Amino acid sequence: MAGSDYRFSEDFKVTDTVKADFDRNGYIILRSVLDCDEIQKLRCLLEADEGLQKYNYGRDDGEGGRTKLALWHKLGNDITGVVTRVEKVAGTMEKLLGGKVYHYHSKVVMKEARTGGAHIWHQDYGYWYVNGFMFPDMGTVLIAVDKADRQNGCLKILPGSHRAGRIDHVRVGDQAGADGERVAQLEDALSLKYAELEPGDAIFFHCNLLHRSDQNRSDRRRWAFLIAYNRADNLPVCEQYIPEDTILEKLPNSAVLECPSVIDSAGRDFFKLENDFAVRVLDKDVKP
Repeated sequence: MAGSDYRFSEDFKVTDTVKADFDRNGYIILRSVLDCDEIQKLRCLLEADEGLQKYNYGRDDGEGGRTKLALWHKLGNDITGVVTRVEKVAGTMEKLLGGKVYHYHSKVVMKEARTGGAHIWHQDYGYWYVNGFMFPDMGTVLIAVDKADRQNGCLKILPGSHRAGRIDHVRVGDQAGADGERVAQLEDALSLKYAELEPGDAIFFHCNLLHRSDQNRSDRRRWAFLIAYNRADNLPVCEQYIPEDTILEKLPNSAVLECPSVIDSAGRDFFKLENDFAVRVLDKDVKP
């Protein structure tokens, strides 16, 4: 595959070349990390998940739209927890970040047809730095539940922007957005990439990689399942974000199809928007 674009097989390994691509560009795309049967199982269970419907919340995108997502920190005992722990997802992120990781949080982003809001330019570490994580030894895996392309608001990234370090963030609507002047400078210096994905494809990206997504004005929805990981030796200084456990027991890849076809909303601690510590800090409501 060209650049940082790879296709998963059971023989896939994070070689020195793959790691060098991640270090240089701040991401890799891993096609078919979930195969057709696996992504179909995940999609069906997410669609039946009452917790997503009950606990999803919207964020004003500052552009006249609203994003919709549901987020949780505790691993569920269902397919969402299994996908988070399998070797091809968690093990790959460990090798890319250079150490053992634990699950920080998961979320489902739901960009519905014609109404899905934008996510403005930001770095995940723009939020997580405020939450007390000292070092940017963190990353996210975004798995496409639906096809993601330019028309329905796929992820846009600036490859290499993670090497600029953490950029100041300010509140824009209900989101934390990276400083617009610095983003514009980086857009001039780097080449924009659209991370267009088929269902089951994944992008693994560094927490300082600048990324955004546009509003979905198409007739097709775009759902994505995202998993955030932190290196186990990078514990936060804010007590409320210290995890109960930093040991992530990985599972074999076969566990995705072998796990029960049930959803466990009760096993997850769904997040409420009014508890968003990072946005409150940026809005000067609280001190970090």
